[in-house]
Amino acid sequence: MIEKTRKLIIHLLLIVLTVSITSCGFKVIDRSNLNYDIAEITTTGEKRINFKIKNKLLFNSSENNKKLINIDINSKKIKSIKEKNIKNEVTKYELKIQVIVTFSELNSLEKNKFNIQVSGDYDVANQFSQTLTNEKRIIETLTDKIAEKITDNLILKVNDI
Repeated sequence: MIEKTRKLIIHLLLIVLTVSITSCGFKVIDRSNLNYDIAEITTTGEKRINFKIKNKLLFNSSENNKKLINIDINSKKIKSIKEKNIKNEVTKYELKIQVIVTFSELNSLEKNKFNIQVSGDYDVANQFSQTLTNEKRIIETLTDKIAEKITDNLILKVNDI
């Protein structure tokens, strides 16, 4: 009798656990079906970063949508020392990129705003030119991440408007 109730309890727990895990409400963002078109992008801050973000956003926007939005991007790059060796020479830098995105629908006065911050680090090479190449690579990688996050946030927030 005790063994049957123990098995019954275990089965009920497994059923409850399975139902709660499979119905968590998580949805994958569908980037193929964008619900907005970008009318204008204005940028302030880091020119190279803004240029890359702007191109990626314009490439990802879809035409023939009813919702036209204006986007204002303000970016800031912060470079700091992450590691030094015993001789007090810098061996690794950390690079943070902070972006404040403000957007509004063309026919609306309501403005929405969100912040994105990504960071990465890169090594100092023996030659200064190689160090600059490492910095440019990390900027490219972080810029791609920022553009993806901006696209995801715009998809979610434009649906809420």
